[in-house]
Amino acid sequence: MDHNSYSEITPDIIRLASMAQKADIIDSELFTKYDVKRGLRDLNGKGVLAGLTNISDVRATKIVDGVSVPTHGRLFYRGYDVKDLVAGFTQNDRFGFEEVTYLLLFDKLPNEEELLSFRDMLAGYRTLPTSFVRDIIMKAPSIDMMNTLSRSVLTLYSYDDRADDVSLPNVLRQCLQLISLFPLLSIYGYQAYCHYHDGKSLYIHQPDPSLSAAENILHILRPDSSYTPLEAKLLDIALVLHMEHGGGNNSSFTTHVVTSSLTDTYSVIAAAIGSLKGPRHGGANIKVVQMFDEMKKEIKDWEDEEEVKAYLQKLLHKEAFDHAGLIYGVGHAIYSKSDPRAVILKDFAEKLSMEKSLEKEFALYSLVEKLAPVVISGERQMYKGVSVNVDFYSGFVYNMLGLPMELYTPIFAMARISGWSAHRMEELANNGKIIRPAYKPISIDKEYIDMEDRY
Repeated sequence: MDHNSYSEITPDIIRLASMAQKADIIDSELFTKYDVKRGLRDLNGKGVLAGLTNISDVRATKIVDGVSVPTHGRLFYRGYDVKDLVAGFTQNDRFGFEEVTYLLLFDKLPNEEELLSFRDMLAGYRTLPTSFVRDIIMKAPSIDMMNTLSRSVLTLYSYDDRADDVSLPNVLRQCLQLISLFPLLSIYGYQAYCHYHDGKSLYIHQPDPSLSAAENILHILRPDSSYTPLEAKLLDIALVLHMEHGGGNNSSFTTHVVTSSLTDTYSVIAAAIGSLKGPRHGGANIKVVQMFDEMKKEIKDWEDEEEVKAYLQKLLHKEAFDHAGLIYGVGHAIYSKSDPRAVILKDFAEKLSMEKSLEKEFALYSLVEKLAPVVISGERQMYKGVSVNVDFYSGFVYNMLGLPMELYTPIFAMARISGWSAHRMEELANNGKIIRPAYKPISIDKEYIDMEDRY
């Protein structure tokens, strides 16, 4: 079978898919009748309580006179406000990824000696097995770097003599190795694809053990391995802000679900990668950048509020960009008045825009941030407020850093692997039951039909 026929959707497939769709559609009224919380969220957007976690907390409401009301969002890692964590390591001119990874895993801010030891440990694990790049990454490179990353993670299982050992020391060892290796697996996969499919020069830079995770990402990605201090610091902050977001987000919940079956670490993390790849979860910042690229072409005066507002209305009316009726990067399942990650990232994005002489682009982003909630609330019935989310500014930051869009979601994974690791350890430490929620069958019983009587 050649490549084209392998991917072809034949008329028979279309016909059978239509049959399958008719068989699978469930009357939406039944979800209400049986009080099923679709998406594990109620009609007010509140999540169904499915577990407990010590790792992080997402707060977007406060109690006033016994009533829960929206408030500015806050994000806590192991009880520490992320805003304070970022302020702490940036004021002292430190990179934060390794420090906050230590916090997430061990519920403790490391002292100087502990941090240095932990950084050395991660640097020691930042080495792929012999010939892995040649034999695995260079062969059959994929157009999608998340699939490349997942395949590489699953293949590492074969190089691990204790792959199926789910004891906590062994799982911690595996998690630390994956935290260290994610940048190499993703970026080498991207370099291989660019070389074999686009004919570009092949760069395989070895990581530098003296550099932080953020510095190493830029070092192994860029042909000349150069970067400014502000570029590295801003990428580091973006990694910290994406590391963790409560146990209920799709990929972290996936980590708990798959871990509860007691399968191996590589299978668990590959499942989490598959979850994060989805455009409803980790791929939204790509859409933000693409939307703004289109917006900058269509809007003549970027400072004209009425013209910008009119374009945003076109987006909602499915008359612009991808005709999906969405303003990407605006709105969140939990946050309403503000996403703390977006607030933090915006301040540093402004500094980088000055370094890159992109102040006009930053001003446009700020104007859309101001107008979008007004436009949305004027067009649609809202049960809570709406604000920009972390994807709104992270895509802009990655664009200013010159990062290829193919790596936007893998960079999210490079950060979130720390959170996934903490959730896997937490699930195993509590030795819980296999996670198996109930589904109510609504099919009717049928009598078997002999072949000659079927129509």
